[in-house]
Amino acid sequence: MAGLEAAWGITVGRAYAGGSEAFVADAIRADGTPAVLKVVIPGGGKDAGNEAAVLRIVEGDGCPELYRYDAEQGALLMERLGRPMFELGLPLGRRLEILCDTAALIWRPAADSGLPTGAEKARWLAEFITRLWEELDHPCSEKVVEHALVSARRRELAHRDEKAVLVHGDVHQLNALQSDDGFKLVDPDGLLAEAEYDLGVLMRGDPVELLAGDPLERARRLAARTGLDPVATWEWGVIERVSTGLLCTQINFQPLGRDTLRTAEAVAGLAMS
Repeated sequence: MAGLEAAWGITVGRAYAGGSEAFVADAIRADGTPAVLKVVIPGGGKDAGNEAAVLRIVEGDGCPELYRYDAEQGALLMERLGRPMFELGLPLGRRLEILCDTAALIWRPAADSGLPTGAEKARWLAEFITRLWEELDHPCSEKVVEHALVSARRRELAHRDEKAVLVHGDVHQLNALQSDDGFKLVDPDGLLAEAEYDLGVLMRGDPVELLAGDPLERARRLAARTGLDPVATWEWGVIERVSTGLLCTQINFQPLGRDTLRTAEAVAGLAMS
């Protein structure tokens, strides 16, 4: 850290607990501005370059402002934000509204950014689901996997470069932090995709609550709030739910893994009309 402190004129303070893909700590800039230093761990699954690209494009709109970036070290110095949404105990409906509205601030054309496309992500997720399902000895039914693979193929074929927008890629309440005028989303994956991709991530969250009523209704409400397509929203949700359920099972992150796959079983075969 000493090299970054000297190069950027910062003082690094308290490190945040719980990070597995990056070192994150409070920092103070030379002019006294509070900041956050993030150094991505090589091979940890995150791409610091993609995150920096997103932050540069949005310029503090919907995501924290980027102050400095060092590609060689995978280090980012960013605006410091407040408490995460999950600490605030907001009702599910209100959380989803805020997350929709915040994600929408990010959606914009970014054709020359070099970020991965939604079609590439759909193919990657299909391969990930197929591989992990086999490696974990089939922790959910084949019907669930087939539902996700069909949805992934449909979203891959639906991708159009000329219509794709910048999306965050991992919109949930752990990644939403308070800012002066609401919330901002941290840790963007960064994709050029249908905006519905971000709504699909909201469809995978709170799996138990999804089954409390009509599961399709959440997709309709998210799409109605943003003016987007409920079918694409639902299908991205199917893909994200199965891939996340399998990942949580792999790393033994329970009960979320079990709940997510149980929900996937319950909605397997459902389709928006």
